[in-house]
Amino acid sequence: MNKEERLLNNIRTLYDKIVWLNKPIMEARLNDYTSTEVHCIEAIQHSEQPNVSQLSKTLFMTRGAISKLTKKLIKKNAIYSYQNPMNKKEIYFKLTDKGQEAFHVHEQLHKEFRARDQEVFNQISNEQYDAMLSFLKLYNDHLDVEIQKQEQH
Repeated sequence: MNKEERLLNNIRTLYDKIVWLNKPIMEARLNDYTSTEVHCIEAIQHSEQPNVSQLSKTLFMTRGAISKLTKKLIKKNAIYSYQNPMNKKEIYFKLTDKGQEAFHVHEQLHKEFRARDQEVFNQISNEQYDAMLSFLKLYNDHLDVEIQKQEQH
């Protein structure tokens, strides 16, 4: 296995381990929501005027899937939809109090997970951080170009 394959396998394994450790805790504390629903809530919270198209791009899902997802979240009273008086065509989403609560629980869990793993990050030098961040930016930029190519077809 060459360095590239080892690196990609290690990234995949790292991600799988994080999911394996975090998922049961997330499910217990956010038992009303699926992982995808929680990430949609997070995307809505972090967006200025989230609509189906914007959420589709943010979450790398089809617009149809986002429509189904937002309908489920509306049904669960986690979000509501609204229209901008200046643009009646677009439908936007905002968190309800219940959605805000789920968002804050999710944020708290991430803080707990970061605290659990902090000992690893304390061992990383600035140069190592810079190298990893540089690689991730380069790879993300490449994937963005590939995604744009797919969207044009």
